[in-house]
Amino acid sequence: MDLELKGKRALVLGSSRGLGMAIAKGLAAEGVEVYAAARSVDKISDWAQGMDNVYPVQLDLSDVEAVDRVADMLLADGGVDIVVNNGGGPPPGTAQAAGRSDWTRHFEAMAANLFHLSGRLLPAMQKQGWGRIISVASSGVEQPIPNLALSNGIRAAVVGWSKTLASEVAADGVTVNVVMPGRIHTQRVDELDAAAAKRTSTDVDEVARKSAASIPAGRYGKPEEFADVVVFLASARASYVTGSRIRIDGGAIRSV
Repeated sequence: MDLELKGKRALVLGSSRGLGMAIAKGLAAEGVEVYAAARSVDKISDWAQGMDNVYPVQLDLSDVEAVDRVADMLLADGGVDIVVNNGGGPPPGTAQAAGRSDWTRHFEAMAANLFHLSGRLLPAMQKQGWGRIISVASSGVEQPIPNLALSNGIRAAVVGWSKTLASEVAADGVTVNVVMPGRIHTQRVDELDAAAAKRTSTDVDEVARKSAASIPAGRYGKPEEFADVVVFLASARASYVTGSRIRIDGGAIRSV
């Protein structure tokens, strides 16, 4: 199937590892010019060796001035067709333990600055009559994950923003969707498993085994499996999919 993506331009946030890296690679494999952004551009340069359509971009999402510099750079070159909002995950913790400063600091990096960046890049998409905004959230917005209060709450705001924006720009040829990963085997998930093992005085392999056993598919997902869904949503073939939340979780969420 020709996804009609060759020659499109994409900004993929959080591309130094994990889901962002897999998405950036997936888009690049379809002929997309990918601006792969993260704080650690050296890590992007490492995995992107030999890929002449991947351009590392240094970006700290907690710094709004840095966000504006990246927007200015992209707009000066005509903007992008695809934006993948993939912010880093906050540390684990309970709702009771999270203080006001925790909420405001992480909301700025995980939500407010993503909204701001997308808003700056959106008019160019509307002008050309084609665009994709895809935000990586978490299955925790549908079924809150214990001890991930900050992620559950802040990512739910991303879903509300996405659904609202989708209705506003659908007639302009711009789609806005949310993808919700379950347990995808990334370094982030390994870190969460390690934190759970420490908290419960359990072996980390046992934590991972029990977690995988709770998933109908019986395993953690692969980053490439998640990225394939995002690449499809970015394509011309997905032009009638907007305002949607799509789970990639091996059936872990049991509700319909």
